[in-house]
Amino acid sequence: MALEPRSERQRVAIDEVETYGAHNYSPLPVVVASAEGTRVTDLDGNHYIDCLSAYSAVNFGHGHPALVAAAQAQLGKVTLTSRAFYSEPFGPFVKALAEMCGKDMVLPMNTGVEAVETAIKTARKWGYESKGVPEGRAKIIVMEGNFHGRTTTVISFSNDEDARKSFAPYTPGFVHVPFGDADAIEAAIDDDTVAVLFEPIQGEAGVIVPPEGFLTKVREITARRGVLMIADEIQAGLGRAGSTFACDREGVEPDVYVLGKALGGGIMPLSAVVANREILGLFQPGQHGSTFGGNPLACAIGSAVVELLSTGEMQERSRVLGERFRAGLQPLLDAGWATAIRQAGLWLGVDVNPDLGTAKEICYRLMVKEVLAKDTHGHTIRFAPPLVITEAEVDEVIAHTLAAFEEAAAHKGVVRADVEPEIDG
Repeated sequence: MALEPRSERQRVAIDEVETYGAHNYSPLPVVVASAEGTRVTDLDGNHYIDCLSAYSAVNFGHGHPALVAAAQAQLGKVTLTSRAFYSEPFGPFVKALAEMCGKDMVLPMNTGVEAVETAIKTARKWGYESKGVPEGRAKIIVMEGNFHGRTTTVISFSNDEDARKSFAPYTPGFVHVPFGDADAIEAAIDDDTVAVLFEPIQGEAGVIVPPEGFLTKVREITARRGVLMIADEIQAGLGRAGSTFACDREGVEPDVYVLGKALGGGIMPLSAVVANREILGLFQPGQHGSTFGGNPLACAIGSAVVELLSTGEMQERSRVLGERFRAGLQPLLDAGWATAIRQAGLWLGVDVNPDLGTAKEICYRLMVKEVLAKDTHGHTIRFAPPLVITEAEVDEVIAHTLAAFEEAAAHKGVVRADVEPEIDG
């Protein structure tokens, strides 16, 4: 199926990107020119419902008024000082975020993978200086199917060959166990283990939700065995999974939160590691940092994000509308067009029946119907609309999704499983 742009104007814009930009992404052929709330608009004026939210970075919608106001107010003051000096917005931000997380301290960075790298350094430092692990022997347990970013260290413990191939040698110190298997985590812990690092819900893998009780068991095991529980909530947190943090789904509090994406409100890159003083307090001047980490503009926006989450409205919208979305897609399973649907808040992974084609082909059909979603691993479509989406918009996305699957089935000649075949004579 040829994935063609909807106009010559967009083709020209795409050709420029493909000519001068490195080919490290494979986007759908749509060129976004503006956005507001749940909608984006392409160069030709076509409007689309955004069902990706920039991988959860735009949880609160494009241009949320409170976040834009915070950014505009700070733009007129100061945007960057580096951490060589104190800045006015820094203290209020780290205080608000620490209190929201129920922790003592915050170490802000920029991108999600920077926060993951910071968490790795934090765990190793804690292991050597507090737990007494011999220097150079620290191990971190990670999950199969994980996605924590694409730096050299992080891809060293990825199972994704697209991310790993041709980038060796890899960084040692990581032990893989199956995601969702608490017993395997316990078996893998030894005297040199300093942390268990995991996503409470694996987003890039296809919105993989672990078995009920997994988070509770991991919390009990790590506490008992004296290792840090590090939750990468970069995509799953800040309202996406129907609660402030995905760990809240089981009432679990990790030792370390890793946050990003929505923390910057879709306006600035902003990430953070949040933990108690006995963990983050081990860092001394010169041991870690970032020129842009904790910059005044990002901090002002981050404080506004924490304020948005303080009412619980976004989390409740995610929970209720996510259930509505999931129920509306049930016909895909009934018809046999989808083989599985996983949902946590306003975050859904839909596995496409391979007889209908690839997930990207379905995403293209959705694009033509003016819904933007993202495929992953060939067969899964991820839906993650902004949490400000309305019931009517959810229903609109459902209708377009059912129609896109039906068209794909008709094109491939796939018979609906929920329809009795006609018997001649």
